[in-house]
Amino acid sequence: MTETSQPQNHHGALSGNFLEDMIRSFLDSGYLESPAVWEFVQRIQQQIQQKSTPETSGIAVLLLDVENLKINAELENFLASICKYPLQVKIGFANWKNTSLGKQDVDLYERGYQLVHVPDGKDGADAKMMTVGANILSYYPHAREIFVCSGDGILNHLCNALQNQGLIVYWVRRQGQNLHIENRNTGKYVFYSLSSSSEIPSLADVVNKIESLIKSEQESLEAKLNNLVAIAHLFQERCHLELQYEQPAKEDKKLPPDNQTETNTATTKATNKEISSQTELEKILLAIIANHTKSTQDKLSVSKLSTELQRRCGQSPNAIIKKLKLGSSFIKFLQSSSLFILNFDGKEYEITNSQNQPLGCVNL
Repeated sequence: MTETSQPQNHHGALSGNFLEDMIRSFLDSGYLESPAVWEFVQRIQQQIQQKSTPETSGIAVLLLDVENLKINAELENFLASICKYPLQVKIGFANWKNTSLGKQDVDLYERGYQLVHVPDGKDGADAKMMTVGANILSYYPHAREIFVCSGDGILNHLCNALQNQGLIVYWVRRQGQNLHIENRNTGKYVFYSLSSSSEIPSLADVVNKIESLIKSEQESLEAKLNNLVAIAHLFQERCHLELQYEQPAKEDKKLPPDNQTETNTATTKATNKEISSQTELEKILLAIIANHTKSTQDKLSVSKLSTELQRRCGQSPNAIIKKLKLGSSFIKFLQSSSLFILNFDGKEYEITNSQNQPLGCVNL
């Protein structure tokens, strides 16, 4: 079996007709429209675009007149949060032999500052800042934003020069305990409180914050009022249930047994007339004591006995005693009667009859 030979030209390469046939076969089969080929083409296009796109990354630069303004780490972080590009270059200008600066050179150096020394003299740091700042793009071509940190008015010329070079310029100046950060390109200000180490919000932000606090307080108060109303409803419902369960019990407790009711009715009918003798009075008193003993084990006081006697006879016990000439008072009559015994322990009387155990006590 012989292998099929591929057509070649006189140089040994594949013939043009054969290549055309291969390309035609790929096109006819739809291979170029497959997802794999489409993804491959997109990757190539992205690489081409990345290579053709110019460099757009940038950095921010900070120029500091150390003799005019002190910037700690917190304030530096705040300034870095304002700019769009990363704050990568920080340069401090001062006469470092000046003893009033203390150890600021050590602190700034540890935080990555380049320290530029200027000789002693008036506005020496400002002049050096203007010289370096005006040529900042020659040192750092990728600089896009720059902080000019000094309150000296002469640096206004440096800010204008940097703006003309296309940089976004922030002029940082101190007034009292506040720091004014001016975006020279937009004219907008950001204020920072040195005493509280925080940004001073705008009036609109303050109003929004107050409105938010008021709204939160109203919602909280409304929630508390709703809870209070719910508790009040539960309290009313509980009171209603208590009345439902306690009222029948009280009514049942007040109702005497059937036989006692009949006895009381009979006794009332029998004694609902005027008492005319001591014997009749003693019988009524013994009946009251007997009925009380049957109905309850509670103590019987003289005051309860007096009340029941008055209910039955329609007269007070003392009035009955005086009418029958049995003594000066009801309590003295009970003490003098052989049917009753009163024991006094210093606070109350204990009343008994001559045959039973103590029936009760009386509070004096």
